[in-house]
Amino acid sequence: MKPRGRRKPRAIPEVLTPEEQTRLLGRLEPTDCPGKLRNLALVRVMLNSGLRASEARAVKVRDIDWNSGRLKVRGKGGKDRVIWLAGNDLILLKNWLDHKPSSTRMPSSTLVFTSLDGTKPLCGRWLRKLVTRLATQAGIDKRIHPHTLRHTFATNLLRQEKNLFTVMKALGHANLSTTQIYLHLEDEELETAMKKLGNGKQNDFQTV
Repeated sequence: MKPRGRRKPRAIPEVLTPEEQTRLLGRLEPTDCPGKLRNLALVRVMLNSGLRASEARAVKVRDIDWNSGRLKVRGKGGKDRVIWLAGNDLILLKNWLDHKPSSTRMPSSTLVFTSLDGTKPLCGRWLRKLVTRLATQAGIDKRIHPHTLRHTFATNLLRQEKNLFTVMKALGHANLSTTQIYLHLEDEELETAMKKLGNGKQNDFQTV
């Protein structure tokens, strides 16, 4: 029997700052064409809900409760979870669905995000290229990919709620230890303490 190897430590993920998030979304406004409307709805929902790329591409119209904003997500390993969409994102989604053509090959009652003619599901490669292109156009000097939006959501939610368990549920993690990586990204107490310590010592140095 092979001995279990040590688990590889997880690297601290890259996230977008609030200003970078605004710049990224700004590349899709105004929504003066169906393509921009669909892409803005897709990127905003991912950024505000923490969906994985595969989960976002698999969202069906019937998965959304348009009154409450409740969204049923089929996650990793076939595990279901429930999250909620904000009112502004629901409006954006409805606007996109109003513009999305129906197709006999893919009825409008199935996938939310499809090709512009409504006949094909979105592919993962296309989504990666979209996010990378938007980041480049926004002048964001980081390696940005769809999962960056999920990392950013987790950091935003932790910053707002200060509750790691809430973040774990939203992301669909099975173990809290997986979610703990975000503590390294959002730790105001540590930031304040270290800045206070450094500032307190600045007067201790004397010019010789």
